[in-house]
Amino acid sequence: MFKRTFVSLALIASLSTAALAEKLTVFAAASMKDAIERAAGEYQAAGGEKVVVSFASSSVLARQIEAGAPADVFISANTDWMAYLVERDLVRHDSETIIAANNLVIAVAEGTGQVESPGTLLDNRFAMGDPSHVPAGKYARTALEHLGLWNDVEKNAVFGENVRVALELASRGEVKAAIVYGSDQKAAGDLIRAYVFPEESHAPILYPAAATKNGAESAEAFLAFLKSDAGRAIFSEFGFSEIAD
Repeated sequence: MFKRTFVSLALIASLSTAALAEKLTVFAAASMKDAIERAAGEYQAAGGEKVVVSFASSSVLARQIEAGAPADVFISANTDWMAYLVERDLVRHDSETIIAANNLVIAVAEGTGQVESPGTLLDNRFAMGDPSHVPAGKYARTALEHLGLWNDVEKNAVFGENVRVALELASRGEVKAAIVYGSDQKAAGDLIRAYVFPEESHAPILYPAAATKNGAESAEAFLAFLKSDAGRAIFSEFGFSEIAD
């Protein structure tokens, strides 16, 4: 069961040196890159140990942890891949928590106006995460199926190994549009948000995080920082949605 935890910067700073590992290794979904890098820096500045982050698709990271990769914290872009590790007893169950939420949008080059229906934005090559295993791709396919568009536009889709690859294809002009998270579009800077998928068109986009089964004891301190006011402010700044209490 997910829980919310709050911690002050003073608490992190008061952790004894003996309780902290030399470094904390975090495996995080690619869409969290900017926010987690900022959070890692602020956590260390507040007295926590150095945080080293590896970013990739949630599916890739979960399978690496299953194969024995030495991660202390896992942050997924959907609940399915966290459940994958929970079922294999590879995370500490009592550390599971939702740290952020997001929405699903179509990002396009500047000069394209907002639309009420996404069909015209996807009538040519567009990018999205691979729906066979990338959370953003799964959300995108579900949303397009809900809107009755998938069968018509699937032939135009270029699948990326993670959502940031899809974003980059749009930024370079190699595709007309990209279906990405709202936070990704904000991070791109050179792309505008032309369409926001209705919330009811896909499952809630949530980011669960947990300490791995054999992760450092201080992994929970980093998770607590992400749920603190300072952590929540970082996610808000980078375009993630507020988590409902």
